[in-house]
Amino acid sequence: MMNWSWFHKWGSPKWFYEKSGRWLPWLAIAAALLLAVGLVWGLAFAPPDYQQGNSFRIIYIHVPAAILAQSCYIMLAVAGVVGLVWKMKLADVFLQQAAPFGAWMTVIALLTGAIWGKPTWGSWWVWDARLTSMLILLFLYFGVIALGQAISNRDSAAKACAVLAIVGVINIPIIKYSVEWWNTLHQPATFKLTEKPAMPVEMWLPLLVMVLGFYCFFGAVLLMRMRLEVLKREARSSWVKAEIGKQLGGVK
Repeated sequence: MMNWSWFHKWGSPKWFYEKSGRWLPWLAIAAALLLAVGLVWGLAFAPPDYQQGNSFRIIYIHVPAAILAQSCYIMLAVAGVVGLVWKMKLADVFLQQAAPFGAWMTVIALLTGAIWGKPTWGSWWVWDARLTSMLILLFLYFGVIALGQAISNRDSAAKACAVLAIVGVINIPIIKYSVEWWNTLHQPATFKLTEKPAMPVEMWLPLLVMVLGFYCFFGAVLLMRMRLEVLKREARSSWVKAEIGKQLGGVK
C-alpha cells in the first residue's frame, strides 16, 4: 500500500515553513546563476538566426515566460483540486500567491511577443489564435486574483478561486495546440519533447538554461510569498509566535 504521509505533511503550515526555509536559499542561488549564464550565453554568444538575425534573441525571455505562464496556471488548477478535495489550506495559499506571478509571466510573454512580432510580422498585435488564447490566460489570472481579494470570507474565496482555476485550465491545451488546429502566424513550439529541436544546439541549450532559471526564480519567489502568507494566516498559533520571537531575538 502506498504511503501518503508525505502528501499530508503539506497540509501542515508549520512543516511547510520549516522545510521551505531550507529550500529557499538554494533555489535563489540556482535562479541567479542559471539566469545570469543563460542571458549572457543567449544574448552574447549564441549565433544569430539565419532569417531573423539578432531579433530572434528575445526568445530567451519570451519562451521561458510563456512556458512558465502556462505551467503556473496548471499548478493553480492542481492546487484548486487539492484544496477542494483534501481541504488543505496551503493549497489556497499556493493558489493565491502563485497567481500574481503567473499573471506577470503572461504579461512579459505578451509584451516580448509583440516586440518580436513587429519586425517578424510587421505588426505589434494580430488577433492570432495563440496570441488571443494567451490574452484569455491573462484575464483568467486577473479573475483568480480579483476573486481572492473581493470575497472577504477566506473559505468562500478559496472555493471560488479553485473552481475558476480548474475551469480555466481548458485554455491551456488551446494555447498549446492553437498553431496546429488553426492557420496562425505564430511559429510552432520551440521545444517538443518528442522531436529533435529545430534550432542548433548552441541556440537551444542557452534557452533551456533560461527555462530552468525561470522555474527556479518562480520557486524562490513563490516560497517567499507563501512563507509570509503562512505567518499572516497563522499569526495566532504558538509556533508562529515562537518563530517571530526567535527572529526578533536574532536581530538583537
